[in-house]
Amino acid sequence: MNKVSVCFSPALYPFYAEKDTIFVIVDIFRATTSICSAFYNGAKSVRTVASVQEAKILKSLGYLVAAERNVKKCDFADFGNSPFDFTTAKVKDKEIIFTTTNETQAVEMALDADEIIIGAFSNMEVLFYYCLNAKKNILILCSGWNNRFCIEDTLFAAALTEKLLATNQFNYKSDAVKVTLDLWNVAKKNLKTYICESEHYERLRNNGLENSVDYCLTENTTPLVPKFDKSLNCFII
Repeated sequence: MNKVSVCFSPALYPFYAEKDTIFVIVDIFRATTSICSAFYNGAKSVRTVASVQEAKILKSLGYLVAAERNVKKCDFADFGNSPFDFTTAKVKDKEIIFTTTNETQAVEMALDADEIIIGAFSNMEVLFYYCLNAKKNILILCSGWNNRFCIEDTLFAAALTEKLLATNQFNYKSDAVKVTLDLWNVAKKNLKTYICESEHYERLRNNGLENSVDYCLTENTTPLVPKFDKSLNCFII
């Protein structure tokens, strides 16, 4: 039987790294939701980079760049980190460079993994079936906030974990998963209300960016699974 695990932040990744495991990178507010949106609207690829400096260099070479730090769009960038930024008119058939406060750091940490995919509420169903049919261990790597625990990523991890466990083809052996599921049982009755008490929701609201929250919590709006291609050094579908 395959195992599902949850890692609360990139800082904990070294303690979870395992072979023959699919790593699901999660940053619900808002990077992984935005990446799914970009692909759904026709983007050719998304390459994540850890630093603003590297993103600026690639911008100077003609790439479209999505760049955000501390929820704010970087002044040189074509896009911020809202799923609404990546319209078909702007991204169809384009290669996009992506750097954010948290998600791109998580990707950098996991580059030695056998397989890396992108997870969000927006691609929940196809992601679930992808994980189920792969018949491998699953590690859900939450991007968190500056290497700290965050509620929204953990609740997504719980929602996906619950679905996987219900198939009886997965089990878990960690306190992190148990706590995650316990939190989900409290929050899922009214997910938006629960998340509106989180640090990151307040951060978005304080910067006038809370308009994307409902979309980020809506399931199955982007039915695709972005996958990291090591030979191309970017995400594709």
